[in-house]
Amino acid sequence: MRVDDRPTIAAPDDDPHLWLEEIEGERALDFVERQNRLTLEQFGGARFAADRDLLADIYDRPDNIPYVTRRGGLLYNLWKDVKNPRGLWRRTTMAEFRKADPKWDVLLDVDRLAAEEDKDWILNGIQTPTGNDPRAMLSLSRGGSDAVTLREFNSDAKAFVAGGFALAEAKGGAGWFDADTLLLSSAYGEGMATTSGYGKTIRLWRRGADVNAAPVIFETAAEHMAVYFDIDRTAAVPRLWFVEKLDFFNQRIWLGDTTGAHHKLDLPTGVWMEAHQDWLVVKPRLEWTVGGKAYAPDTVLGISLSGFLAGERNFAIVFEPGPRRALQGLFWSAGRLVLPILDELRPVFEACTPSANGWTRETLPGLPGIGVVDVGRLDTHESEDNGDLLANIQDPLTPPSLMLIEGVASPLPLKQAPRTFNSTGLVVTQHEAISIDGERIPYVQTGPAGETGDAPLHMTAYGGFGLSVKPNYNSALGKLWLERGGTTVQANIRGGGEFGTRWHDAGRYAGKRLAHDDFAAVAADLVRRGVTRAGRIAAEGGSNGGILISNMLVRYPERFGALFCTIPLIDMRRYTKLLAGASWIAEYGDPDRPEEWPGCKPIPPTTPQRRARNIRRS
Repeated sequence: MRVDDRPTIAAPDDDPHLWLEEIEGERALDFVERQNRLTLEQFGGARFAADRDLLADIYDRPDNIPYVTRRGGLLYNLWKDVKNPRGLWRRTTMAEFRKADPKWDVLLDVDRLAAEEDKDWILNGIQTPTGNDPRAMLSLSRGGSDAVTLREFNSDAKAFVAGGFALAEAKGGAGWFDADTLLLSSAYGEGMATTSGYGKTIRLWRRGADVNAAPVIFETAAEHMAVYFDIDRTAAVPRLWFVEKLDFFNQRIWLGDTTGAHHKLDLPTGVWMEAHQDWLVVKPRLEWTVGGKAYAPDTVLGISLSGFLAGERNFAIVFEPGPRRALQGLFWSAGRLVLPILDELRPVFEACTPSANGWTRETLPGLPGIGVVDVGRLDTHESEDNGDLLANIQDPLTPPSLMLIEGVASPLPLKQAPRTFNSTGLVVTQHEAISIDGERIPYVQTGPAGETGDAPLHMTAYGGFGLSVKPNYNSALGKLWLERGGTTVQANIRGGGEFGTRWHDAGRYAGKRLAHDDFAAVAADLVRRGVTRAGRIAAEGGSNGGILISNMLVRYPERFGALFCTIPLIDMRRYTKLLAGASWIAEYGDPDRPEEWPGCKPIPPTTPQRRARNIRRS
């Protein structure tokens, strides 16, 4: 197809394959089935079946870590294995959990429920009240769909509540305000969905009332992305936070109660915000001048919440970013603000405690300074948090360890995941490529020590939505690739959040092209370093990483031997019309705005001479 034959802005529907957008249409499903059959005919066989069964045995091992959260003194877990592919929702005590083989109290067998009701149920979410209240709202989806059915469940009776809260399939969820009142952020009902398909209202739904008559206490415009709420019980009187998501990265935040939103916070739209007791912390995406002072992007600022609401703007600086030092999140735990940080991709965790005399800080002790470390609250509800944290520690050659951090003590081991592949002789190293504009692009390489110039190499990246990719322990790649002599590379290209907002924004909108240049530069650097040759590099990416791989095929095919593109976002003229596609405009741009297209002109085919120059420059 010539470039000029493609659908245009004026005629975006001039496409003979639009029937594929009907994802549950008979013709589309038949097409998928035929493609699956052709793929299995080409790549299936005894070797494929053996590898499939090998991985199934790994994923279904009984000694895999059962990850837990705590509520009312009990630990809850959703467990899946070969006998329970949909899962068992269960609970136990901490004393029992510490044992090698804990005893569990099973609350719901999702496989049995699916069989009894002849539904393809997947348990997508569980919302519980505080304390020992046995009520729960379960989100059940058909086959893992984003749309869910809400049903009230009693964990003591281990049964759904007859005549209890129930809502038909829609995107969104609910939260408990009290035993007989839910806050509902669902797209269910006429006119209740945004153009992205998410809920555009918050409704107060009382037990026994018709959901269609439930009063709307907060609403956003249909063209905005969604609305959310948070029930904050860390103050003397419960507070309701209403979040009006304008797009993926911008929001307006309101404070209110069950009668609605009463106070719009005087904050930039591009902020992270967390409130706890009488403290407020914010992290603006862009430079923010307030109270006569200018604060750099990604700086974390703290202030008394009551003082802020009264007009005070005397913020304290809680965290200052650096060019390659960036915050990866923030959360409160028992009066401390925990800051997960990446410093040149090394994990650091600081705990900051506010008081009338200022903020104090300490680094969480005993955590490794390399590899992947994730830390979070053990308790489900922030208001019940006693300060206990869970740490999950791993790297490409070290399986995860689940550790308990009590207060500021060093972490204590709770569970260790099994080693699922032989890593003898393998090493993990970090390198940097120089991209087309001179930016340093880090990447992590795992495989045999030394360079042969001919290593079979699997390469991947994501580069979107400000999401940081980390070198986790990957049983599939380890068993089927590393153990058989292969090498893996994970690239931290722009568009991610590894180095903060500036790293994300550089790979957003038309900057996607630059993020893709980063990936190609890493491929070239692997050849330059003598690790491998282009024909031995197999690159894989999915979703936002799928558009990355499709661009490697179009722009840099000479740098790869194989390209594996999964669930890709490729149709940039119509992606906003697909499922939740409208919510991604803040990452890619709006195809319905002609003024956004001039910077995205087709790229002319490269000549062999130009390809060589590109490789040398990278």
